[in-house]
Amino acid sequence: MHVGPVIVNNTPLVALWVLGRLDLLRELYGEVLIPQAVYEEFVATEHTVRQTALENAPWIRPVSLANPQRARVYIGLDLGEAEVLALAEERAARLVIIDELKARRYAQRLEMPLTGTLGLLLLAKERGLVANLAPLLAELQEAGLHLSTTLIDRALRLAGEK
Repeated sequence: MHVGPVIVNNTPLVALWVLGRLDLLRELYGEVLIPQAVYEEFVATEHTVRQTALENAPWIRPVSLANPQRARVYIGLDLGEAEVLALAEERAARLVIIDELKARRYAQRLEMPLTGTLGLLLLAKERGLVANLAPLLAELQEAGLHLSTTLIDRALRLAGEK
């Protein structure tokens, strides 16, 4: 069994924050790591509220890269995504939670264990931590998170809600 850390990017973090369910990270994975760039991206909007949310979620731990230059190899990604992948390499992550397609493709090529916001929510439902996926997905869409109809339909089918 792989024992490395779980590393989370900004979009899944924001999605869970919007839902008021940062606790799902603790329930599903214990401690999770976010690179410094993701921390800065997360608190850049609604700074005080989001910083307080992270302070109240000590299982989400911001960390710095041992070798910050490592993130530069991920051409075409924003700094947060690049640092997530670089940190995953440095720490031999057991899971990367990232939604952005280009970053997911990099992770797949590097054979990193991977999930996204919807995969996390599906696992939470499977483990009885959330009752239904549909209202959570509707809330995320209402908050402005882009989710394709195809992806929503697939998630709802997998959740047994369609």
